[in-house]
Amino acid sequence: MNRMPQSSESAQAIAASDALAVERTLAGERDAFRVLVERHSHNVFRLAFRMTRNQHDAEEIVQEAFLRAYQKLGQFAARANFGTWVYRIAANYAIDRMRQKQKEDARRQSPGPQDENGGEDDPASRVPDAAPTPERLTQSLELRKQMETALAALSHAERTAFVMRHWEGCGIEEIAAVLKSNSSAAKNTVFRAVQKLRLALQPYVETRARAMGTES
Repeated sequence: MNRMPQSSESAQAIAASDALAVERTLAGERDAFRVLVERHSHNVFRLAFRMTRNQHDAEEIVQEAFLRAYQKLGQFAARANFGTWVYRIAANYAIDRMRQKQKEDARRQSPGPQDENGGEDDPASRVPDAAPTPERLTQSLELRKQMETALAALSHAERTAFVMRHWEGCGIEEIAAVLKSNSSAAKNTVFRAVQKLRLALQPYVETRARAMGTES
């Protein structure tokens, strides 16, 4: 599944190619599954990293998602889109993994840092920047830290809904399927996440606005 804008013809071609790869895999051609992994692993990793904010966890989620997809490939026969299917598998496993780690941290009573990468930039969403100034880099770093803190404060469902809707461009029904809820509940979850993030980031935004007003 490609989350970048694409024509309907392109999407149909990918779906048709995926269906053929699934058919060949089920027929015993194991190498055919590699095509599906290569085509969709980047999108799955991006989702997993944005949900967990941890590269090691994201890599494990990708591996587990495709392993589960391979093991349950016979259940995919009647489905229309392999990319959407493996995406949901990854999102559900990511939620389970986050809950498991939360329980482990609670038992140890010593929660670790939210990002084990020491503040490393999101490797799945780097955007080329034309000679940013030190001030701009500092502001971006501060905003990213504020955003990560705000995301960490959300529930697993809220974080998943926000990431899928506003960073991955998923539809409400797809989010509802991952959260195992209905469309109305999924919309409410997205709304709550946005409202909480706005509230958490408001002091930072207001501080930056006042600073810019003073400088001008």
